[in-house]
Amino acid sequence: MRKASFLRKQVDKLKPYVENNKLLHTVFDGFDTFLFAPDETTESRTHIKDGIDLKRTMVYVVLGMVLCALHGIINIGHQHYNSLGLYPNLTDGLMWKAIYGVLQFIPAFVVVHLVGLGIEFFFAAKKGHPIEEGFLVSGFLIPLIMPPDLPLWMLAVSVAFAVIIAKEAFGGTGMNILNIALTARVFVFFAHPTFISGDECWVSPDYNLLHTIAGVKAHTLNMLGLDRVPFEGGWKSLIVDGFTGATPLGLAAKGGWDSVIQNYSISDMILGFIPGSVGEMNKILVLIGAAFLAFSGIASWRIMLGMLFGTIVMGILINIIGGQYQDNLFLQVPWYYHLIMGSFLFAMAFMATDPVTGAQTDPGKWVYGFLIGVSGMIIRVLNPAYPEGWMLAILLLNVFAPLIDHVIVNRNIKRRLARVRQS
Repeated sequence: MRKASFLRKQVDKLKPYVENNKLLHTVFDGFDTFLFAPDETTESRTHIKDGIDLKRTMVYVVLGMVLCALHGIINIGHQHYNSLGLYPNLTDGLMWKAIYGVLQFIPAFVVVHLVGLGIEFFFAAKKGHPIEEGFLVSGFLIPLIMPPDLPLWMLAVSVAFAVIIAKEAFGGTGMNILNIALTARVFVFFAHPTFISGDECWVSPDYNLLHTIAGVKAHTLNMLGLDRVPFEGGWKSLIVDGFTGATPLGLAAKGGWDSVIQNYSISDMILGFIPGSVGEMNKILVLIGAAFLAFSGIASWRIMLGMLFGTIVMGILINIIGGQYQDNLFLQVPWYYHLIMGSFLFAMAFMATDPVTGAQTDPGKWVYGFLIGVSGMIIRVLNPAYPEGWMLAILLLNVFAPLIDHVIVNRNIKRRLARVRQS
């Protein structure tokens, strides 16, 4: 208690120096609310206080993703060294894999927050509003759902687009109708499709300045018996023969389930030491995060189960249809394998359950989740250009979430009016 009181006094001493500058005051207010719980109360004699607020809600979601992020960081290094023919076993060179992954992840994480928070600070200062904590989750999610090899300038542009167009244009945190992180990803998908589709983008082949400073680049060259990187082709020219970086979904879209199982086992897809987006890979850790958010009441279990049911129903129907079209092997992939391929579980746990952009009524959450599952499977299997689907499915249902709630509310009103007339 004494430490908190002392810190409170030190922070309060800074307040007079920033009050006359809108931007500085906005930044100060943001860090103040980050360090301390809000102490505002209502003007009535009765005060109701809750242990949870927006800031703590955001922190809970971030905590739910921490294990996924840690796994993703190690997997970045594992895929990198695997592509060079080094440290083929998971435990081999684990320290170097972790260091490479951390130094690859940090620049993306920093760029996302510098751009996203910088824009939010600017808009908050212009509007005279306090900084909102909503970007805490988006800023953590965006690096986890992007390819590890995405250029930083491209990442910065996508974040700026998402924050300005999908958030601030609608009024800020709590007002947006589209998921911010998914909007950033869909911007890259449509503006720079070659950087988010295909095989090469899921493996980081290069080294950045941090790798050079930390000696990771020199260590790898020494392991390869080289003095320098080849002038022609760079690091990509050193990738061993037979390594493609193909994801299970990419293989399934081209050659069906047989093509997948020839390259990856079921345990590979569950444990997630395969190419893919940073945070989605380990299905066990994703389910732990989902359970944490559901039991803490932060995320809606109705949306999760609704999405699961919708995926299963549509997957079974696709399998039935696939039996009649032997030339399309993707249609014949058993529905239950779709649950462990790609980002289905990650999207179900951390994307579809966004409390701002999802349905608000309890029945509406079931419908909302179910329709995401149905449309996601349709996009994944029947769309020849992009074998995934959850990003587009969730954004589509973001738009229809208010309509779903409107129908549910009107139905309840009509039922109650009917009961009143009968009585």
